[in-house]
Amino acid sequence: MSQNERVYLNLCEYVLKHGTKKEDRTGTGTISCFGYQMRFNLQEGFPLLTTKRIPFRLIASELLWFIKGDTNIRFLLQHNNNIWNEWAFENWVESDQYDGPNMDDFGRRSLEDPEFKKLYDNEMEQFKKRILEEDDFAKEFGELGNVYGKQWRSWKTTKGETIDQLSDVIETIKTNPSSRRLIVTAWNPEDIPSMALPPCHSLFQFYVSDGKLSCQLYQRSADIFLGIPFNIAGYSLLTHLIAHECGLEVGEFIHTLGDAHIYMNHIDQIKTQLSRQPKTLPTLWLNEEVSSVFDFEMKDMKIDGYEPHPTIKAPVAV
Repeated sequence: MSQNERVYLNLCEYVLKHGTKKEDRTGTGTISCFGYQMRFNLQEGFPLLTTKRIPFRLIASELLWFIKGDTNIRFLLQHNNNIWNEWAFENWVESDQYDGPNMDDFGRRSLEDPEFKKLYDNEMEQFKKRILEEDDFAKEFGELGNVYGKQWRSWKTTKGETIDQLSDVIETIKTNPSSRRLIVTAWNPEDIPSMALPPCHSLFQFYVSDGKLSCQLYQRSADIFLGIPFNIAGYSLLTHLIAHECGLEVGEFIHTLGDAHIYMNHIDQIKTQLSRQPKTLPTLWLNEEVSSVFDFEMKDMKIDGYEPHPTIKAPVAV
């Protein structure tokens, strides 16, 4: 059994056993604990969970989207990545420009109604098509506000200047690896109202020791079943990319959680996952000819030896 995967499964078991029931923004309800930490040794395989299939393609394309500083879902849709669609779609159906069928019941719980789901799926497909094909529509309704990529790459100062946090931290790793200021933050209080979703993974810090690069992420809100497996793999991938550019090995990914929760409609799925035996973790391949984090494309990274258990589906709480 992979010890890296056992770390995640321990989190699931802990929250099921010790969590308290809480209401939440989505109206779905959760079982929640406050404060939890996981450590993943990146030398022992890439932590892409095997107890259910996790689509590496989605993780990699979302990370490239962040790294580009992009905040529009068009790039994601061009890579067949739909994980941010709901927030942009909601803005469209609630705008005065939407003239389609009544979507007052917009929300994931409503998708349990087959008739509403058919309506929703049809409207979503039309929305995605327009984002991909119509520049003006994409510019207005594909934007998610000043979310992760904006804060990572062009944080706006009170003087009207911008800070490229990601470039700066990579340069500091190269020139002053002992620094305790190797930090990138996505939590910008002034910009929160303009974001489709305030950043859940709020701040990350790097640490260099013995020629290895480690990363610790603080995540204020942690959807254990759907979100956390993506976050583990996404920030592990980022650590690999930056270590690659800086000529370092990878060390640990440390994941510190604030509100760690399991949605009430994910409990059966979590129990199914816990019943499965973890398999050997895959390995990550990076194109050695690409030297900069900012030059990587999808073709320059892949997972080898990934043979997970089947996908476990669950609704997203919007």
